[in-house]
Amino acid sequence: MDFRTGAMQQQTEMIRKAAFEATPILVENKLFLSTPYNHVLALNPQDGQKLWEYDPHVDLSQNYSEVSSRGVSAWHDPKAKPGQPCRLRIFMGTLDGRLIALDGETGKPCLDFGAKGEVNLAHDAATATEWTGGYQVTSAPAIAKDLVITGSSIADNWKVDTGRGIVRAFDARTGQLRWTWNPAPWADQTEPRTGAANAWSTLSVDPKEDLVFIPTGSAAPDYYGGLRKGDDKWANSVVALRASSGKFVWGFQVVHHDLWDYDVASQPTLFTWKDGTPAIVINTKMGHVFVLNRLTGVPLLPVEERPVPQSDISGEQSSAMQPFSTISLVPERISPSDAWGPTPEDVSWCRAKIAALRWDGVFTPPSLQGTLVFPGNVGGVNWGSAAYDPSRHIMVANTNRLIAWVRMIPRDQFKEENKKQQDNRIFGEFGEQKGAPYGIYRSFMFSPSKLPCNAPPWGTTEAVDLFTGKQVWDVPLGTMVAGQQTGSLNLGGPMITAGGLVFTSAAMDLYLRAFDIESGKELWKYQLPAGGQATPMTYTWKGKQYIVIAAGGHGKLRTKQGDYVVAFALP
Repeated sequence: MDFRTGAMQQQTEMIRKAAFEATPILVENKLFLSTPYNHVLALNPQDGQKLWEYDPHVDLSQNYSEVSSRGVSAWHDPKAKPGQPCRLRIFMGTLDGRLIALDGETGKPCLDFGAKGEVNLAHDAATATEWTGGYQVTSAPAIAKDLVITGSSIADNWKVDTGRGIVRAFDARTGQLRWTWNPAPWADQTEPRTGAANAWSTLSVDPKEDLVFIPTGSAAPDYYGGLRKGDDKWANSVVALRASSGKFVWGFQVVHHDLWDYDVASQPTLFTWKDGTPAIVINTKMGHVFVLNRLTGVPLLPVEERPVPQSDISGEQSSAMQPFSTISLVPERISPSDAWGPTPEDVSWCRAKIAALRWDGVFTPPSLQGTLVFPGNVGGVNWGSAAYDPSRHIMVANTNRLIAWVRMIPRDQFKEENKKQQDNRIFGEFGEQKGAPYGIYRSFMFSPSKLPCNAPPWGTTEAVDLFTGKQVWDVPLGTMVAGQQTGSLNLGGPMITAGGLVFTSAAMDLYLRAFDIESGKELWKYQLPAGGQATPMTYTWKGKQYIVIAAGGHGKLRTKQGDYVVAFALP
């Protein structure tokens, strides 16, 4: 199957940011998915024929922080009669901050949900009214019995009061608000008010235990915490809430007082521990993997609080301790002697750059001189999350291993520094952090050859035995240099079949790959028509197993863009 969504025909400025990150779902004999522009599609799972399409009419002339939708969710109304409209409801959050309910049979809005089929999520949450495109929903909402639960995506680095990171549950039939949970109630008392700590990634639900697990991001502003004293709970955490009521059950914070944009980007993974205990895995951008009791939040593999470097920025009080886990998926050390490049000139350039930056190990705070951040804010493990094989108790995740660096810029110098970027076309991001005494400049560290300054692999697919915490295998994923196994910066996750195959794309090359779960050996690859920055899915249909992936590329990564949905039949 090779289906085109038509998104590439919408030639707007937004296509430069667009990322086709959706994972389709199969419900009641239909494949459902969403495009970067929030069109919802229902496809025939055998041949990809379009059954219906819904256009929410997002204003694409506006500027949005992200242009992506990672998918939709489905809910069956157990009280509805067969054939009744909206017996199957498809839910999607939008780039402009709406939650929409559609009839799974026809694609028409469920008019009894909210206001004619939608709820305005910006109400009571989006406080930065001068730029509404910074408050969005980019991940599929969670379903818990008759509730639809969603967080939000809030733009980084531009302002202190960017928006409230609240998580809300709505009645799946009526759209009525049932409960609200605020991860950062302290933010309402800071002056100026701080924001974010939002849950932008995918939530997980344990229906048997009536629990929903919320992965939260960093509080605003990302790189300066002088306005948000203390640990900033429950930012940078996974929190278990009673799904029916929103009542707090337990929380586990993976970074105290975050200064590195180390969001919990990965969906929490639920599995069963060796003695039958319900367990949960938290993957992080640092590469730390925390394995906890799902009911209590108590670690099942050891976690140690260790002293970490302290900030030398005026007004900042960084956390003296940070949690370290038994499992770490990426290296945590880097030095000038580790500088890499394809030529001696590149190596020399990188060595000097690394030596000029502050680096006292992972969790070295941002500084005026510039601080090396390793791993960078893309990960470790990002939103692609992990896959789990219960028969082998093996978890598989894609990792990133790039050096980044960040420099704090005093407020009175920020405009001048930003103008230099415009005049000299400086590569990287200037974040104003308006309302804080410092703006920031951040970038990944690439040499004049435009390759990373640390030795490859720059991205891997890695397998870990969760019962022992030991690595099973770790192999480069993709390449950033033709003909070489360098591994690649990647966004997207792996998927495991019962037959012991690990399927993943995600890398900057165009391949979908299959690895053997026992050894990590690459068994097969196929060149997709565009970048596969998405997580694949598998389903069976009329006795045949299929693998399906969205292949539309990623504007920010500059992979080849497209609008393809590609499915493969396994022999």
